[in-house]
Amino acid sequence: MSHPSVDPKLLEVLVCPITKGPLRYDADAQELISEQAHLAYPIREGIPIMLPDEARQIDDGDA
Repeated sequence: MSHPSVDPKLLEVLVCPITKGPLRYDADAQELISEQAHLAYPIREGIPIMLPDEARQIDDGDA
């Protein structure tokens, strides 16, 4: 299944809105992972949704 592409330059500048730390792009799940905050921010139609209320909690096994 083909996923909409996220601009690589955008990924370079995005940080977690809570920790201001780096994010890891998970292309298969279409999420940006903040390992520090244990949150996964969804990417919908190629647009990262950087709202903490929209993020899902992840545990160490998911990260």
